[in-house]
Amino acid sequence: MEDICSNTGERMGRSEELSDFQRGTVVGCHLSKKSVREISALLNLPRSTVSAVILRWKRGGITTALPRSGRPHKLKEEDRQMLEQIAVEKCLPSVNALTTEFQSASGVDVSPKTIRRELREMGFRGRVSTYNKPAGRKKAKTKQAAACQDEAQMDVSHLDLRVGRIISALQLPETDSLYREEVDVGEASPRTVVSELGKHIPVDQMQDRMAVLLCNLKPVKMSGVVSQAMVMCAISPDKVEILDPPSGAAPGDRVTFQGFPGEPDKELNPRKKVWEQVQPDLRTDGQCVATYRGAAFQIDGKGVCRAQTMSNSEIK
Repeated sequence: MEDICSNTGERMGRSEELSDFQRGTVVGCHLSKKSVREISALLNLPRSTVSAVILRWKRGGITTALPRSGRPHKLKEEDRQMLEQIAVEKCLPSVNALTTEFQSASGVDVSPKTIRRELREMGFRGRVSTYNKPAGRKKAKTKQAAACQDEAQMDVSHLDLRVGRIISALQLPETDSLYREEVDVGEASPRTVVSELGKHIPVDQMQDRMAVLLCNLKPVKMSGVVSQAMVMCAISPDKVEILDPPSGAAPGDRVTFQGFPGEPDKELNPRKKVWEQVQPDLRTDGQCVATYRGAAFQIDGKGVCRAQTMSNSEIK
């Protein structure tokens, strides 16, 4: 994998808008002794955003975004359920009439403006007199159910993980930790990959070595170079090891997982956050074997992928 700093590129205005993967990247760069200014320039993020992510990690050891509080509901959950029932069962002519009916049934003093806002958050749209016609709400529920189904199906089979051979690696000018690698992943020409591994792995150990690469992330530009894949590594706060394919594996060999069939996406859709959902379940086990939910990174007929010494460690 290109390391934890190597695959975040789009500028964000506020730290809350970053994905978990981007936050982890910021913390990974910080652990690699990069300054806020360097991280900001490398990942195209505002310094204030970088500082906020690092501060949250230092205080609580977390990188995930805390849920936004938003505007609190003025109604209790049981009152909201009653409001929904009245809206569906009554054919009232206006929000004012619906408010009066709700106040009479619940004893809660609330304004029509609040009632309208609560109804919109429940998915009601249009005229109040049509609320007892459930077609629009069925559509909303169907869309929500489809989204939940998509999320449930987000597993490792969406990732295009392949064996690759790092043909060559050079340190990028004006950086102290970024390598530019040319990697054979079984295609007509090598892919260019940028990885922040300079502080963990000597450049001579990067030459002509086998690795596991994630090949369907959206390409991003790092220090002026477009990175087309990510070198997969076992990581800890103070150590990084590139995952080794089994002996006999060849560039282009597909990594598969027992119990998770399916073809990988052509390119991961950033909006669906496939990587962010799958990555937390990628770990090495007690024998340093790379796994997803207990299923080994396997090359059919050749064996499993593993870290050299890092057991029970996160994989990125």
